[in-house]
Amino acid sequence: MEHLEPLGAGRYIWVDEDCGFGTDAVLLADFARPSCWGAARDHEAICELGTGCGILPLLWHRIPRAAGAPPIHCVEVQPHAVQLARRSMEYNGLSGQVAVHEADWNRLQPLFPEGTFQRVVVNPPYFPPGSGKTSLSPAARLARHEQPGGLEALAAAAARLLGNGGRLCLCHRPERLADVMAALRSAGLEPKRLRLVQQRGDTVPWLLLLEARKQGRPGLAVEPALLMEIGEGKPTAEYGRILGYEL
Repeated sequence: MEHLEPLGAGRYIWVDEDCGFGTDAVLLADFARPSCWGAARDHEAICELGTGCGILPLLWHRIPRAAGAPPIHCVEVQPHAVQLARRSMEYNGLSGQVAVHEADWNRLQPLFPEGTFQRVVVNPPYFPPGSGKTSLSPAARLARHEQPGGLEALAAAAARLLGNGGRLCLCHRPERLADVMAALRSAGLEPKRLRLVQQRGDTVPWLLLLEARKQGRPGLAVEPALLMEIGEGKPTAEYGRILGYEL
């Protein structure tokens, strides 16, 4: 059943049992949001691939974007998710600032010319075909399992959308780090910034956040790990900020 979830700062999102979001999307939204967001120089053209229910642009818009900034373009292949995302944008008064397109990210040539964007963001499926837990829900299978072409096809699609110097931001599982970096480099996307996420300081990383630059020079900055908890489930100050406790 569809229902509204509060996101803080007066933003809400429509979700249901087949189309929702997780902590990884919340962390990616914070990692990928341009540092100039809301400032006078906020003018990046942004595309999100696989937006699902539209969680990333809604989280970004908890902070108002600068007047005159270009709309965010979101691509989603599942019709039901597209409907939910569009409904959420309308509910939040963001229809003119976020455009949701029903399309396959492997077939975007008619929709966007090459080099259209300065930033592409994606929370991709984590599991290769036939691996991981197989869901009975077709929608969940599309969200969790790579389609033909896998990471290489995703990297190629992002590279085509980005102009030289443009940035791709994504999240993934740490055990796939070598695969992710190999796919990015093969598409001309140089990994530039990496951050691992841990539940606590005494646990192993469960998520990676990575930024790559099209035609960038080699050189990877590894940032301090993002810790989510301080003992007994209490969020760290940084994770609390990301969740919106200070908004």
